[in-house]
Amino acid sequence: YNEYKSYLSLKYVMSNDYLTDDEDIIAATESLCVPIEVPEPKNDQFDYKEGKVWVYPINYPLRSYQFNIVQKALLWNTLVTLPTGLGKTFVAAVVMYNYYRWFPRGKVLFMAPTKPLVAQQIRACHDIVGIPQHELGEMTGNLKPEKRDVIWRTKRVFFLTPQIVQNDLCRGTCPASEVVLVVVDEAHKATGNHAYCQVIRELHKVQPNFRVLALSATPGDKLTTVQSVLSNLLIAHVEIRSEESIDIQPYVHTRNVNKVTLPLDKGLAYLKQTFLNDVLEGYVRILTTHRAIFCRDTETLTKYTLLQQRESWRARNGNEAPNITNMIEGVYFTLMNLYHAFELLLVHGASTFLNYCIDLIEGRKGNSGTRSKLLRDSQFMSLIDKITRWRSSGIMSDLEGSPPFIDHPKKVKLLSILKEHFGDGTDDKTRAMVFSSYRESVADLSKMLNKEDSKLRSAEFIGQSGTKGLKQKDQIKTVEDFKSGKYNVLVATCVGEEGLDIGMVDLIVLFDASASPTRLVQRMGRAARQRQGSIYVLLTEGREETDEEVVQMNPEQEDVVVVFQEQQ
Repeated sequence: YNEYKSYLSLKYVMSNDYLTDDEDIIAATESLCVPIEVPEPKNDQFDYKEGKVWVYPINYPLRSYQFNIVQKALLWNTLVTLPTGLGKTFVAAVVMYNYYRWFPRGKVLFMAPTKPLVAQQIRACHDIVGIPQHELGEMTGNLKPEKRDVIWRTKRVFFLTPQIVQNDLCRGTCPASEVVLVVVDEAHKATGNHAYCQVIRELHKVQPNFRVLALSATPGDKLTTVQSVLSNLLIAHVEIRSEESIDIQPYVHTRNVNKVTLPLDKGLAYLKQTFLNDVLEGYVRILTTHRAIFCRDTETLTKYTLLQQRESWRARNGNEAPNITNMIEGVYFTLMNLYHAFELLLVHGASTFLNYCIDLIEGRKGNSGTRSKLLRDSQFMSLIDKITRWRSSGIMSDLEGSPPFIDHPKKVKLLSILKEHFGDGTDDKTRAMVFSSYRESVADLSKMLNKEDSKLRSAEFIGQSGTKGLKQKDQIKTVEDFKSGKYNVLVATCVGEEGLDIGMVDLIVLFDASASPTRLVQRMGRAARQRQGSIYVLLTEGREETDEEVVQMNPEQEDVVVVFQEQQ
């Protein structure tokens, strides 16, 4: 590969301030500093000769912020926070290459949370710095322990999921004493008892002398979350850039964000009110009668408030007969399933709501108690039969004027946005992504787009859960087909938010508003990575619109940015 080695003494690296522009970098990389006297290191893995210099490749365009971040990450446990698409992987590859040189017998780990990310990162790092292929090892859950044992012994640079490292540390086959660098991708996941946290703890028990490089576009939505990530990953230095940062602005493209709020149409408004009054009201009344809940307003209740109310009831419930306690627990569980269905109705539409309710009464969702209750609930079953009839005929025959059946106004708007974006279909380079939090909604949307317009070539992109969803090889193939143009619309769940190189996307449509600022930022970061792009956020008037405003106006999110800027 075309690599230019810039030999800079560690004295130069440690004593100089940030380089401010690309001309400074070129001037620095073209000079050979006089080696300095360094005492023999105590770590017998360290190569004294190679350790006097560090290498920065210029087979990629020089960017001052990347150079400055690498310079710090070589010497400190660093959290790197960059907007999506601005080269976190490049920073990781350069740091990894230098530790690979400095420690000829050391092991370098690159951990990513999913199998497709592992496969992508091993290709990207090899292309950037050209670590020899025979030194690279890829390990995910598909690989048997015996084969992993061989890879641990014979390779030096490993790309793997944290669960593999955790398991092999427990088995004693991961050579923890030889690990010199750990790269943590999607580092915002390092909270609680996540495998990332356990790996760092276990490695630190064996020996503390390893470097940590953590990468994330969104380290957390609360100060406590960010502090937890910093502590769990032993971070001593933070490098953060936002789209407003001076050294980032030349590489950031304009994104037009459009929030579209849609009222419920006549049919959905009818279904909403009928479900509230004829179905939910009865279950809420049972709980209020037994003083297990104190909120009688069915429209303001949510799954979250029900969980809180149930915990409160459990704490004060001591004198109820066992049969009453079991009955209340059952009603709580059924009601939480029904409120999930209610959210699907408002946010995703009648078809997604209907499919979920059918799963409940056929036993694929919920439990046997919920199934039994719903089958005996004549009001619920009548509503399900009505929606089934409407969807089959395409006409809401029970309503005045027999209007056509519209699944959700969002779907009409989504189709309109995509048709306008692709125009006559002659631009074969433009791509669009649609995000939805619910798997069944993804399948429904993709099917609708392919059916409604021949210019829209849509594919589903979902993760794997047990035997359902897309396997790793199918995910990778879907992404490659999207980048090559076989598909021009990718409808994805959260698996499309993080890390994966989806390619150039000009249009992002968020079919629902994520409750997490972290996920919202990651979704929106998919647009305008290489040229100007547009983002549409589709919201249902009412509850979803309010939830989205809460996400956007979270004051703690602003505090996180302020604290990071002060550290920088």
